[in-house]
Amino acid sequence: MTDTPRTLAEELRTRTDSGLIGLLRARPDLLNPVPGDVTQLATRAGTRASVVRAVERLDRFALQTAEALAVAPDPCPYDTLGALMGGDAGDEAVAAELPRAVAELRAQALVWGPDDRLRLVRTARELLTPSPAHPSPTGLGPTVAEATAGMSPGRLQEIIAAAGLPATHDPVSAVAALTSLFRDRAGMAALLDTAPAESVAVLDKLLWGPPYGGVTDRPAPHLQWLLDRGLLIPAGGRNVVLPREAALHLRGGRAHRAPEPLPPALSPTTERDPQLVDSAAASQAFTALATVEELLKEWDLGGPPVLRAGGLSVRDLKRTAVALDTTEQLAAFWLELAYAAGLIASDGEADERYAATPAAEEWLELPDHERWAVLAAGWLPSTRAPGVVGTADAKGRALAALGPNLDRSAAPEVRRRALGLLADLPAGTSAPATAVRARLRWERPLRGAGAAPAQDAAAASGEGSPAAPAPGDDLRTRLAQWALSEAELLGVTGRGALATHGRALIGAVGGGPRDAAVLPTPAETGAAASRAADLLAPLLPEPLDHVLLQADLTAVAPGPLRRPLAEALGVLADIESKGGATVYRFTPASVRRALDAGRSAAELQEFLHAHSRTPVPQPLAYLIDDVARRHGQLRIGAAAAYVRCDDDALLSEILADRRAAPLRLRRLAPTVLAAQTSPEQLLDGLRAMGYAPAAESAAGDVLIARADSYRTAPRSAPAPVPDGPPSPDATLLEAAVRAIRAGDLAATAERKPVRAPAPSPGALPRTTSAETLATMQAAVLTSSALWIGYVNADGAASQRVIAPVRVEGGFVTAYDHTCDEVRTYPLHRITGVAELADDAV
Repeated sequence: MTDTPRTLAEELRTRTDSGLIGLLRARPDLLNPVPGDVTQLATRAGTRASVVRAVERLDRFALQTAEALAVAPDPCPYDTLGALMGGDAGDEAVAAELPRAVAELRAQALVWGPDDRLRLVRTARELLTPSPAHPSPTGLGPTVAEATAGMSPGRLQEIIAAAGLPATHDPVSAVAALTSLFRDRAGMAALLDTAPAESVAVLDKLLWGPPYGGVTDRPAPHLQWLLDRGLLIPAGGRNVVLPREAALHLRGGRAHRAPEPLPPALSPTTERDPQLVDSAAASQAFTALATVEELLKEWDLGGPPVLRAGGLSVRDLKRTAVALDTTEQLAAFWLELAYAAGLIASDGEADERYAATPAAEEWLELPDHERWAVLAAGWLPSTRAPGVVGTADAKGRALAALGPNLDRSAAPEVRRRALGLLADLPAGTSAPATAVRARLRWERPLRGAGAAPAQDAAAASGEGSPAAPAPGDDLRTRLAQWALSEAELLGVTGRGALATHGRALIGAVGGGPRDAAVLPTPAETGAAASRAADLLAPLLPEPLDHVLLQADLTAVAPGPLRRPLAEALGVLADIESKGGATVYRFTPASVRRALDAGRSAAELQEFLHAHSRTPVPQPLAYLIDDVARRHGQLRIGAAAAYVRCDDDALLSEILADRRAAPLRLRRLAPTVLAAQTSPEQLLDGLRAMGYAPAAESAAGDVLIARADSYRTAPRSAPAPVPDGPPSPDATLLEAAVRAIRAGDLAATAERKPVRAPAPSPGALPRTTSAETLATMQAAVLTSSALWIGYVNADGAASQRVIAPVRVEGGFVTAYDHTCDEVRTYPLHRITGVAELADDAV
């Protein structure tokens, strides 16, 4: 092997193990399955699908560097590449960052070769080289040689004569002479000095692309001047093209109009007191907990039905938004958050509907900071994108909340990276969302446009959320905006800055933010959420065990209430307003609801005395006593239904009331009325008339109207939809590199000559059974390594390098260098064997 690699495989073979590990970590698709040797690795790294994926993950400057290499000579010296990127005048920022960009391209096996012979892999060159069907972002056209292919020799001689060049003997030398003229700065400047002003104006229009234009059958004189001198070359039909070399001269040697070696700055920033940011985030975290708890309470007896195509109907989404006192877009986020945390799911019954899961019961019993950790651990790795709810899919149908088509595989990476950018700022510092989006577009300029499906052409309205993305933004940009808005709603950020517990949340391993492209495992995410929750816990308000009763039949909770108190008060009173202080209002209906739940008037009075910091107002005490006095005076049972009352005058009053006509009542006895309706309808009808009846059992006991909660069967949270293969861990990477090295040794090791004809490269060795057995036995005695061909039970053939240690019973036990372990192989599956040269291993 020469010092200069001739192929990508040869260069990969010279890399260190850490270099190969870096390649496999950056391009995990190369590991599925693990390549058998370095040649297979290089072949797979050059496939179109793998190269497209690698190019999509380049930052803008690395991509611009690759685009410049695609229009540069192949191979390209580093100085030539630097001139293409920085131009004739040079650019200090470009010169400083270009080594980093080339190193990144080389690390990802998109560029190989030494600095004096840089080569872009063939597939990448095909992707990035400009063509009429796929113009390059550089705006450059074909070279003179490509544009003049097929042109008659006579026409070529006319062009070089008009350009002031001597005649040549063949078309090849004519093209070379014209190319040299266009690359000669002084010669081109002299030629353009003679050009008409209109001709120069035409060149200016084509200068930065697209390089193609149209002409008529009889071009104007200023166009004909350009055509005669090859500054415009016919490109089929009535089209003309500006050749690449001429455009580069006019550009001052630059391949790009505006190279972007440095990422956009996150500015202007706003600095706040970190404690103020943490407090704001904690306040919003508590609001998030209250909102999700309210959602579970709303669906306690069962939620809305599931659409046939999956998801929640528009009408049910509106009802949920009204119940949560928010907008439909935000209601979709809270629904998806609870779904990602495994708190709600469909019940899977024939008449399918949504409901809380058994995990929701456990979640409600946890301390506030632990409940927040569950929500955060579900949100951060989720691929669900609530922001697309309401937009149209590929068939023009609206995407529904909780529906099956809301997964966007890039969401976790974008979410982590957007928060990671905030983590790079000093504590308490925020940056505009537009600056964050601009940075993300620089880091993945192709990723957003390539990942945006057709159904995402219109963004969600984002009503009620800050800084909704514009309809024309690509998917990655919209995901970034949604991530920032959702982080604020969940309390990961406060006033646009990352809170202290938010920094712990995204630093899934160690203390600081990690590479967003390498997603943490569920265990790492859970551990990070727990650390974040511990930091959040001191910031959350302590639940209160008291309220303030007022004379206007209201109670004010000056802060969050303990769960048993909040539940009991929610039965006894109606919530009138929410916020920092919750206002409850007592009404006859709410008091009757508490009595229906089995509480007596004395118990209600005692409950209020025990939990109020103010005396129980007289109007409230009178209200409870008045409703309790009338509660249960009428008894409803099943006849179809009957009304029983010790006061026959009250029954006579009911019979005389016209509003009782739909109940079809008749007197059976002085204290009993029969109705031709169900007990439930009879209860509702009499309550609508202003009475307070109570239902009774067959034994005559009052039935307590305490509804049972409806829960689904145990359900797990939805699994994220991965964006390509998972990121390999260190153990897998090290094992893969060992296997590739061993396979490469088996494929390239020098063998001793055998009597049979030497196998062709890549073919399995062939020897007879007797020769195989004899060679194995000799290798055991000499402790030497052998090269074997092996066919497994599935018929898959492979080459291996083994060191036999025992041969008996038709099997050979050997140390296999390919898999770095001791294995036993049946001799009848070994196709052949050859000894390695003494210095091969």
